[in-house]
Amino acid sequence: MVTEDSARRTALSGRVHTGYAEHQDGLVVVEGDRVVHAGPRSGYSGGDPGRHHVLAPGQMVLPGLVDVHCHGGFGADFSSSEEEAIRATLDAFHRQGTTTLVASLVTASREDLLAAEPLLAELTGEGLVAGIHLEGPFLSTARCGAQDPAQMREPDLELAADLVAAAAGTLRTMTFAPELPRSRELAELLVAHGVLPSLGHTDADTGTVDTALRHLQALLVDAPGGGAPRSPTVTHLFNAMPGIHHRSPGPVPACLRAAAQGRAVVELIADGTHLDPCIVLWAFELAGADSIALVTDGMAATGLTDGIYTLGAAEVRVRDGVASLVSNGSIAGGTATMLEVLRRTVAAGVPLGDALRSATVVPARVLGLTGEAGGLTVGALADLLVVGEDLRLGAVMRRGRWISGDLFP
Repeated sequence: MVTEDSARRTALSGRVHTGYAEHQDGLVVVEGDRVVHAGPRSGYSGGDPGRHHVLAPGQMVLPGLVDVHCHGGFGADFSSSEEEAIRATLDAFHRQGTTTLVASLVTASREDLLAAEPLLAELTGEGLVAGIHLEGPFLSTARCGAQDPAQMREPDLELAADLVAAAAGTLRTMTFAPELPRSRELAELLVAHGVLPSLGHTDADTGTVDTALRHLQALLVDAPGGGAPRSPTVTHLFNAMPGIHHRSPGPVPACLRAAAQGRAVVELIADGTHLDPCIVLWAFELAGADSIALVTDGMAATGLTDGIYTLGAAEVRVRDGVASLVSNGSIAGGTATMLEVLRRTVAAGVPLGDALRSATVVPARVLGLTGEAGGLTVGALADLLVVGEDLRLGAVMRRGRWISGDLFP
């Protein structure tokens, strides 16, 4: 008997990974834009599951992927492009399996940052992005990477407050260098406004980073608002910071130690360009998947061919998929999608379950979206992918609607 509820339902059965556990004989049932069952098929007792799709051998259902660090893609730059181009880019990311995305802004002038935030805040309100990430401007000029050192400055609490206000409650995280003056006061201001601090683009020594991470963790434990306390993050570990030396260890050991102890979440750009695969595997072995967030650090060339693109105000050349500044050759963001990052992480030797958790569950937790995104659990948004044996994309559902793929009409 077909009921009104079952007519609104869609079910997929076969191999299912919820982000938390894998089920060889699994079932996902979606009603409207929400998941009403995700787990073993034998555990379902909700009546007629509605329209039922049986996965082919080799296919698998995964949660929609979550990227907390992305500057653009498919021709658009979140810092400088027009609204129409940014909307088209977000749609393209969603169709490629990144169903939850934070829009990152590079370091720029006060005026440019304040001008870019309102549109991204509006898109957040529409559910197209999950908020804003400011990568700067309070960064170390010694570790500027592809960002403009002329626009970097010491923490300015008045400017920080203006940036928080312009985002209208949608600023999720800000990257800053902990060795700069007033960085502690900056962190306190951010946490007081619900913004997650992230250490990065830093030239600090081990002790400074360790002290800063402990301070941030203490702030977050005592942060207002209730809910499970979150941990500070580290922006693209290894990149834009000193490398490890046996007499001058730098930030990396302190960050990995904090991650291993559950006091921080470290970002990894596991795209095959920013990090060697053995470093990716090593970081997972040391820190554990629950303290790693895979990210793309994507820029406008993501999803497109080689050529000349922009990252904020900078001109970027992409050759063989590698983005670098025209001015000095520095790596200038990534060109891989989250699904490609997931694929490369697994190819590096990381078990699929661990890599998937770091591409879904952990970044959702960073954003305070556990139970809403990043995992197939009852009540969560119905964001999911169907992939093949090689993790090639088959179809994408976002908020209960198929948006790409021809597997299911």
